[in-house]
Amino acid sequence: MIIDHAAYAREGYAVVHGLLDDAALEAARTEASAICRGQRGAFDGIADSAGNEQDLDVLRRYLCIHFPHKISPFLLHLARLPAAVDVLTTVIGPNVKMMQSMLFIKSAGRPGQAWHQDETFIPTRDRSLTAIWIALDDATVENGCLWVIPGSHRPGVLYPARDQDDARFDCTQEAYGFAYHEEHAVPVEVPAGAAVVFNGYLLHRSLPNTGRHGMRRALVHHYMSAESLLPWFPPAPGTTMGKHDHRDIVLIAGEDPYAFRGTDDVVQPHVRHDGDGGCAR
Repeated sequence: MIIDHAAYAREGYAVVHGLLDDAALEAARTEASAICRGQRGAFDGIADSAGNEQDLDVLRRYLCIHFPHKISPFLLHLARLPAAVDVLTTVIGPNVKMMQSMLFIKSAGRPGQAWHQDETFIPTRDRSLTAIWIALDDATVENGCLWVIPGSHRPGVLYPARDQDDARFDCTQEAYGFAYHEEHAVPVEVPAGAAVVFNGYLLHRSLPNTGRHGMRRALVHHYMSAESLLPWFPPAPGTTMGKHDHRDIVLIAGEDPYAFRGTDDVVQPHVRHDGDGGCAR
């Protein structure tokens, strides 16, 4: 799939319709239920056995599960879809690696995320961080779709972040100190199967699911150039930050110039803190 590269560079995001066809979409929803039931393996924060509960009741237990691709070959397959690779190699370059996946559930009444920039949490040395956010349900203003501030990536500035206790949001810190205002924000409503591709410096948020029924499921993968090191976590003793490279990655396209370093299995699937009962600070 081809996106308007000039518009993407200007706005910092683009919508790709039909990234998942109907069969893949239904399979992704089924896989989400299997993960939440523990049928793909245990993960940190998993609830007790689902037993005979309905899928919707099991899904409502979770807001977001990080790194589900570690236990789901199917979700890893979706990260490598040819259509996604076409977009990634257009906006990043020929060599692309993935370091993170997230499965959002966000049923009715669950919170969103405050304004933030993904590069604050996943720092790349070359500003190549790119997210592909795939809607598994129609994403609307009512059920908590993404909001973005178009063009906010262009200054290349990472704004300060702070803890927040706004009941509308989960435990993620909020960005502040930027010159943009609420009227600059636009909702990105997309149908199920479509994807929102956006730059790691783009200011974005989501609001709670205020719908009376249903949920807003989404699958997110984060990618970057394989030609750049990833200083995600503090380096081991004796390693300078300049040479530090997080190697728990998956090559998605092209070649990995640092393949000689091998890969690691460091991060594991876990449930995100959503503020229900307090945030772990």
